[in-house]
Amino acid sequence: MLEGKTGLIFGIANKRSIAWAIAQAVAQAGARLAVTYQNERLERKVRELVGQLERPLILPCDVTRDDELDAVFEAVGREFGGLDFLVHSIAYAPREDLEGDFVQTTRAGFGIAHEVSVYSLIGMARRALPLMETRGGGSIVTMTYLGGERAVPNYNVMGVAKAALESTVRYLAYYLGPRGIRVNAISAGPIKTLAAAGVSGFSRMLGMYAQLAPLRRNTDPSEVADTALFLCSSLSRGITGEVIHVDGGYHIVGMPDIDQMAAWRDKDAPE
Repeated sequence: MLEGKTGLIFGIANKRSIAWAIAQAVAQAGARLAVTYQNERLERKVRELVGQLERPLILPCDVTRDDELDAVFEAVGREFGGLDFLVHSIAYAPREDLEGDFVQTTRAGFGIAHEVSVYSLIGMARRALPLMETRGGGSIVTMTYLGGERAVPNYNVMGVAKAALESTVRYLAYYLGPRGIRVNAISAGPIKTLAAAGVSGFSRMLGMYAQLAPLRRNTDPSEVADTALFLCSSLSRGITGEVIHVDGGYHIVGMPDIDQMAAWRDKDAPE
């Protein structure tokens, strides 16, 4: 599906990263990849993982630094000559702003969450534009979560950032569409990743999803990766500005079955 295509993936931290699942899927489909690592602490893990891929381009990037973003896209341009798809799988907020009462969100925490989780997509899209235009267009995919649509306990400022991210997807899709570039988001169910570790009560959230989602199970990273593969390929050539839910159908449930909830609480209750 992606034979002869090139892609750039941001957000691999370890083997549980959604970005890593996506990298494996698109590489298996024939794409050659460039990937980034955030800092020296994560470099070794990222290099060990992507070393399994064919001729990967591995680059450092702190997405809050314009000079490092510039360096990444310049390197991709030199090595690949253009870019067919971009995957943005990055989100961050200070742990203290993911706990307690949302009204206590700090100014600094609000700014950090939006700079890393939202503005980074705009910065990447701007730099990807000329590289994708040389290929006649391209695809940009980002990751969101239901907390951007509904209030989710302990998701707090990250939920507000995800709402901004989804709006950003629509605006980028509108302005980049005439240039042949599509922009979409995947709203995945909760998955055990490094970022998820900062959300209080995440294990209970996983249990609830498995009980209440119509498919009665949690989301597997491979399911998200397959959707990303679809969005990066020509099979999705008529789709842009969308948020596609890959959450076992959890987002469609208006009110859970009362008996089902009671059974879940009894099962989860301490002895």
